[in-house]
Amino acid sequence: MHIKNLKLTNFKNYKSESFHFNSKYNAVVGFNGMGKTNLLDAVYFTCMTKSNFTSQDRNLVLMGEDFLRTDALISDSKIVCKYEKGKKKVFEINKKAYTKLSDHIGKFPVVFIAPNDQNLLLEGSIERRKLLDNTISQLDQKYLLSLIRYNTLLNQRNAYLKLVAKSGGYNQEMALTYTQQMLEPCQYIFTKRSDFIREFSDSFAKKYGVISNGQEVASCNYKSQLVDGDFLELTKENIQKDRILNRTSIGIHKDDLVFKMDDKAVKYFASQGQTKSFVLSIKLAQYEIIAQVKNVKPILLLDDLFDKLDHRRVQHLISLLESEKVEQVFISDTDPDRIINILEEMNVEYNKIVINNGSQQDEKDAGEEE
Repeated sequence: MHIKNLKLTNFKNYKSESFHFNSKYNAVVGFNGMGKTNLLDAVYFTCMTKSNFTSQDRNLVLMGEDFLRTDALISDSKIVCKYEKGKKKVFEINKKAYTKLSDHIGKFPVVFIAPNDQNLLLEGSIERRKLLDNTISQLDQKYLLSLIRYNTLLNQRNAYLKLVAKSGGYNQEMALTYTQQMLEPCQYIFTKRSDFIREFSDSFAKKYGVISNGQEVASCNYKSQLVDGDFLELTKENIQKDRILNRTSIGIHKDDLVFKMDDKAVKYFASQGQTKSFVLSIKLAQYEIIAQVKNVKPILLLDDLFDKLDHRRVQHLISLLESEKVEQVFISDTDPDRIINILEEMNVEYNKIVINNGSQQDEKDAGEEE
């Protein structure tokens, strides 16, 4: 599976631009702010129906315009997205529109590695839950639907708690009704996350060992209130706490992942290079598991990959990519020679895409397929 071509109309800083891609490596080069990351995000958007960086589709529309459109060919499937501000976003596959965007998730798996992924380690638990949800949703449609259902009910329960805090009239049976409806999706999500982490933690630790050349030992553990308790009973026990806080304090929306290096918290002890190596290991483990379960290699997007990585860690990373037998890869870099030299040394097929202010420069694509 690979994306063969992509046309962008009013997408971020692209007015109208068409791209043709190599089925192996695509080097996207240019100065900062020219649109390299936007191109990678457009590929992600095509696969996931949303941006990797914003949940607001209106933020994807070129300034001064009211709509955007993307046209892509992934293997033999033509994917079209039409979005106009103030209207519902439409995704089509082979000229047939989806009734639900969730039906598209998982058809064309993708893994994005970006500089802000360091938030997986440095910020709050919401970023780590996003990692879980992004990965498992591409593997299991029921998980995605359960997540949508759970979050809808969670928002409704929280809204009820806020309402009665202002107006009074708290009804315990009403609160319990929301809790009972949340039980099934909550339990399914918890089970799938638990199963996933058992595979993920082992893969992650091995990949970090390769990238760090065995200098440190990495680990990942799943932290959930449901590990040692029943969701329904725990919620009943904490109902007074919920009423005081005006929100639901028990559930899978409180789950977290705990990452450690040599049994120490990565957040407090890792250097910039170690942090980036951790993130790369996390995402490559994500890539491996998706490939195994789906029996298809995801598209791999590597944005600003080499910043703050020393030469030794870059070498180990490239070796790891090759050992994974990755298929289609996009790598952005501000240095046009650095990435090309590495790809030349690897003796692999590649396409060079030079971006300048939202446009593709006319430059002969070195190493392009015949």
